Order: sequence, then C-alpha cells, then structure tokens
Amino acid sequence: MLLLRNGTYIDWQTLEFKRTDIMVEPGANGGCLYAENLSQSPDFGGRAAGSEHSIDCTGKFITKSFANGHHHVYSALARGMPVPKKNPVNFGEILQYIWWNLDKALDLEMVRSSALVTAIACAKRGVTFVIDHHASPFAVEGSLETIAHAFDEVGVGHLLCYEISDRDGLEIAQKGLAETADYLSKRQGLVGLHASFTVGNETLKQAVQLATTTKSGIHIHVAEDKSDQEHCVEHYQQRVIGRLADAGVMQFPKTILAHCLHLDYHERGLVEGSAAWVVQNMESNLNNKVGFFNSAGLGRRIMIGTDGMHSDMLPSAKAAFFAGHNFDNINYSSTYDRLRNVHHYLNSNGIPGDGENNLVVLDYDPPTPMSAENFYGHFLFGIESSHISHVISQGRLIVEDGRVVTVDEKKVLEVSRKQARRLWQKMK
Repeated sequence: MLLLRNGTYIDWQTLEFKRTDIMVEPGANGGCLYAENLSQSPDFGGRAAGSEHSIDCTGKFITKSFANGHHHVYSALARGMPVPKKNPVNFGEILQYIWWNLDKALDLEMVRSSALVTAIACAKRGVTFVIDHHASPFAVEGSLETIAHAFDEVGVGHLLCYEISDRDGLEIAQKGLAETADYLSKRQGLVGLHASFTVGNETLKQAVQLATTTKSGIHIHVAEDKSDQEHCVEHYQQRVIGRLADAGVMQFPKTILAHCLHLDYHERGLVEGSAAWVVQNMESNLNNKVGFFNSAGLGRRIMIGTDGMHSDMLPSAKAAFFAGHNFDNINYSSTYDRLRNVHHYLNSNGIPGDGENNLVVLDYDPPTPMSAENFYGHFLFGIESSHISHVISQGRLIVEDGRVVTVDEKKVLEVSRKQARRLWQKMK
C-alpha cells in the first residue's frame, strides 16, 4: 500500500478540490481510499499504519495521471538523426524518405531501446497509459511483446498494435496479421492498420475478421493527408470513411481513427454515428504541414495523442487549444475533455490499467489562487510536466521526486544511444 498524506486532491472529472490523505491500492483495477485525516476512519488508519511507502504531499496537488491516445514507440531513436537522402516536398515523401526508411532499419534490440526510452519519457511526464501504433517491417515477429515487456519494466500501462500494411509486400502484411493474432491471444491490444492507401482489400478484410474474433478493434491513420482520399477515390471509387465503414472497421467501440483531417460532411456524419473514436495529433499535423484538425460533425468521442512527436500530453493539449482558435470550435473545457477522453475510451471498453490508482503529484505553487472555478486557466496557462514530482501507476510508485525508480535510466540511455547509432548507420 502507498499512502499520500496531506495533499489537495483534484477530482479529474468534477474538478472538486479537497484536502485529504489517500490510500492507493495496487493492481490493474485498484482504487483509492480517501480520508481528511488518518484518525477519521479506524479502517483507513489501520491500513495506513501498515503502508509500505508514505509520501508527504503538503502544499502539493494530486490528480489522475494522463494517458496518450496515439503514440509511435518506433520513432524514439529519430531525434537528431541524419538528414534524409532527399529533402521531402510533400507528405508522401516524408513517409518514404524518413519514417519508412527508419522503420525498415529497426531490429528487436532497437525496438526494445525505443520502448524503454518512450516508457521512461512517459512516466516522467505523468503519462501512465499509452495506446501505441508500431511498425518494424523487417522485425515483425515478437515486436509487440518486446514493447510490452519494456513498458511493464518501467511500469506504464499499454494498449499496443502492429501497423499492418501492404506497402512492403503481402508477405510482410501477413506477418503483421500473424504477430497481431499471436499477441492478442496473450495480451490486450488492437488490430493496427497503417492507412487506407497502403492497405488492400484482402488485408483490410482479414484485419476486420481478426478484430471480430479477438473482440478488439482497429487502430488506423485516417485522411492525415489529402493524398489518402485521392488514392481511395482513384482505386476504390469512394472516400476513406466510406471504405472503412463498408469493411466493418467502424462497428467496433475499440476502433481508433487517428488524425481525420480531410473528411467531408458525409464522412463526419458516418464517424459521429459509428462506435469509433477519433484521436487528434495537432503538433504532428503542424510538423508535417498536412492541415489542421476540425472537430465539426465528428461528435464528442475525441481524444488527444502525440503521434510519436514526444511523450508529454500537456503541451499536446495546449497545441490543440491554441491552433484550434483559428480552425476548430474549441474552448477551455473542451480542451480538457479531449485530454481526459482517453480514460473514458479505456473504461467504456473494459480495458484495465487506467484505474483511479493512477495519479500524479504536482509541486505547483501558483502566483494566483487555484480552485475548481478557475482550474482550466491554470491547466492551460500554468501547469506543466515540470511540476510533476511523483507518479503512481496502477498503485505503484514509478517516479519519485522527478526520478524514475523502476529502471536504471542512465543505463537505458547509454544503450539507446548505441542503438540509435546502429539505426542511423543502417538507414544510410
């Protein structure tokens, strides 16, 4: 048992503030016990006396930790890599000369390092659950379990998938399907697809069948660039959402549609009327110059992801808010709702690992008062991940005083730098 003493708890849903001690129960479905003081409840006091770890949170705020709706572990070793052979002039060339060049060079050692450094980065920024979309076409077999094991070591929850695609040939697409089926027989996860323009009808059909038999869902990039729509119309005589809907992708409440930038009015209606969830990735869209997210007509099932740009959910939420001023109908409360919608996605689908025993302790000493009435203003203009001092994941303390305590970060980074040099050399 972990005891947090004398903190101010902010309820992540009601935004109610209360001074309390918190007894954090361990486990994927663990909860929390609250008491204004230890003597208030004999049962609470007795259990508190036997706590393995006690943290004084005087002057600090405690609230639910964060979760990432769309991440890419495989991009972790890209930072500072050599420039591509050709300077990309459009989104297709960004994929061809950067990301598809990188993912083809990955082996399982590199994948493990990528997963470890991603999980550490997430943990230190208060992200205790990650929905990831992975690609390593020449190291498919065992890749998902490699990532899962690394995340488990750090103590970060996960919902993984492999990015199945025909772009490297049907044999590798079949390996992606086989890896997914094997992984889903042992762990929770999703059936990943890259995007409509790299997935043929037969692969799409098999992916939907696999999602059906495993009671899972599809995780796919949708209309991130106009070229996805253009390809779909040319080859399938319909737009992307129509194609996915006809194939059965939209029927699953676990389905995640990443990006959804270039959708028309009819497609937006299909999304809103379906069981699927949307995840926006504003910073990635800005980086790739593919367009701006607009929530109009998509409904309220909208989450936020980082798309592999980094592992910090707070700046991603703020980017959605600031860029959305000119391109979206977004305000203080809806920004916060999108940040927190990933918890509703996980909970409504019965996916364990994101219970109330996932918490962050904020050492945030603002120059102005903070309460439920003005919390959104502090959320958008004050609170940053640098204020996170402690992180609890599934009832387990994984970050203490800003330091990861589950793995040796220094050793992990030493190895990752070696793996990055190997990766960059192979990419040449």
